[in-house]
Amino acid sequence: MEELYCQGCGARVQTDDESKVGYAPKSALQRDEIVCKRCFRLKHYNEVQDVDMTADDFLNMLHEIGHKDGLIVKVVDLFDVHGSFIQGLNRIAGSNPIVLVGNKVDLLPKSTKLNKVKNWMRRVAKEYGLKVEDVFLVSATTGVNMKEMAFELERIRKGKDIYVVGSTNVGKSTLINHFIQNATEEKDVITTSYFPGTTLGFIDIPLDDRSSMIDTPGIINHHQMSHYLSKQDLKTVTPKKEVKPKVFQLNEGQTLFVGGLARFDIEQAKSNIGYVCYFSNDLNIHRTKQEKANELYEQHLGDLLSPPTEDSLKSWPEMVKETFKVNASKKTDIVFSGLGWVTIPEGEVTISAYVPKGVRVMKREAII
Repeated sequence: MEELYCQGCGARVQTDDESKVGYAPKSALQRDEIVCKRCFRLKHYNEVQDVDMTADDFLNMLHEIGHKDGLIVKVVDLFDVHGSFIQGLNRIAGSNPIVLVGNKVDLLPKSTKLNKVKNWMRRVAKEYGLKVEDVFLVSATTGVNMKEMAFELERIRKGKDIYVVGSTNVGKSTLINHFIQNATEEKDVITTSYFPGTTLGFIDIPLDDRSSMIDTPGIINHHQMSHYLSKQDLKTVTPKKEVKPKVFQLNEGQTLFVGGLARFDIEQAKSNIGYVCYFSNDLNIHRTKQEKANELYEQHLGDLLSPPTEDSLKSWPEMVKETFKVNASKKTDIVFSGLGWVTIPEGEVTISAYVPKGVRVMKREAII
């Protein structure tokens, strides 16, 4: 069979895997102008969609960016900052300046001190070997701080191209769509002909006569909870509006279940203290005694303890345990990658966190 290439982005057209570059339904092959689904959505609905890439694909792509002269905009999910960072960006981005953008700021409680979050994000970037020019906290969905960021990016880039990078589910495409819509007088004038690309899924969005914003494919971080969930369960897990903190007074020997997705055990504690949970408002948090927790999980996973629901349970991994000792004068977060976190007040406590095998759980200083 003759190989076909997308006339919008140049990717080789394939009809087997919707998550891969160049996917088009078989019906599209009958058209005079063949475009992949990604370019079709861009042309007709003004949507830039993430394309899943392998680690090797992304490394090759980043090497290419490292040889360019531009500004790199690294987008992370404020609800999963460590989980949505991309390993090795510091080694491959060359001498290009990097700006860090924390998206979904609208999901954080209004009481959050944003300057504290910015300073914390600079420290996280440093952990990953990144020296960032600036940090922005925005909401690509609601538009919060987007105009201010656009103004500053214009100053920082000094006429150079902007390369937007990020893992899947960070809202990178929504952010780019926001820029596209603000750069055009009419929403529907955009067509794929404005956006030449490569087989790796680059989309070139002109900023002026000499420079562009370049969209790069969304990269999978397999340690995030989202990669173990059905689309329906992902909707439940993903916050859609400001998260309302839930406080639980817990004694030693008590357990919290976050749906059936995560478990939080108080192994040792000197007193009854309040633990603050930051998860999607749609998630049910269930408190029980640790001695009953295993039986509860075995008998009620998928109903009382849900999500996961039926589609996710078909390939649900075993739960694995990690124990943390907290002895701090400041609050500490236990973070479940791609799900949310529990804040532990000041004091001495030992907790065990259970997550599906492959999902990351970690301890960090509290950001709220």
